[in-house]
Amino acid sequence: MSSDIHLAFAHPEERAEATASTDPRDRISLRDYLVEADIGAFQTERGHPQRLMFNIVVEVRPQDAPLDDDVDRIMSYDRITEAISDELAAQRVNLLETLAEHVAERILAAPQAMRVFVRIEKLDRGPFKLGVEIVRTRAATPVRRVDNEAALHPHVVYLSNDQIEAPALQARIAALAESGGAVVLCVGLPDKPVPQVGIAAVQRRIDLLAIEENAWVLASRNRNWMVVESRTEIDWAIRQGHVIIWAPSKLVLDTPDGPLNRAGNGPALALWLAEVLAARALHMPEGLHLSAGSRVPVETFTL
Repeated sequence: MSSDIHLAFAHPEERAEATASTDPRDRISLRDYLVEADIGAFQTERGHPQRLMFNIVVEVRPQDAPLDDDVDRIMSYDRITEAISDELAAQRVNLLETLAEHVAERILAAPQAMRVFVRIEKLDRGPFKLGVEIVRTRAATPVRRVDNEAALHPHVVYLSNDQIEAPALQARIAALAESGGAVVLCVGLPDKPVPQVGIAAVQRRIDLLAIEENAWVLASRNRNWMVVESRTEIDWAIRQGHVIIWAPSKLVLDTPDGPLNRAGNGPALALWLAEVLAARALHMPEGLHLSAGSRVPVETFTL
């Protein structure tokens, strides 16, 4: 009995360890994460944000290949904090139980997540903590569509080299960002000559690196525009509504059916990324044509 009582009030990490199977999984955790939220069933709680303390442990699927220090091969800690912030932003709820259920569902939507322990405590209802803790598994949790669709479909913008230097560029991108959603900027090969070699696989990497060099040139136009390369970074930036610049090498090379045969074709890469991200639109310079059959709307613009 004493052991049961101890586990009832133990941190979720200790409970996860105590209830692990004979084939234990890896775990990642979030401890003592403090946020404020308007929550509660009583009228006196409405309009009065309360402090909530989150402690979460996620058991993850074992890796079937070396990590290679690659952030795209793990479940990011941001997935946990984003599950909390996204759910609090989605709707006001009365019950901690409801909030815990929805946060657990968002976390279990990650392909690596297998089981999650969620503890939420109210800190402002008295000289004590009031809380709830739940345990949910992927197999037992029905999938619910939880994402804010509008927020997760970015604008993808392909810029010509002339547009990179255009005085009106920053104002145009700022206006697009203010219209809603994140903005992903893409560029092509620079105007200067790119080394040419006789080996196709090597040439593709040279072309991709040349495009990335051009991406850093674009980044010099605004210190708030971040150059990103991994899918994890891209997804995080989209959720935050940032303006980002895509460095294509990693995603193109890591994707089994990636557009390697178009490594030097900036517009084609931008179209591929827009389709991968389910962009709300691909914005292209006027007069630049793409192959037919795009799965995202294409809009043209001038600077």
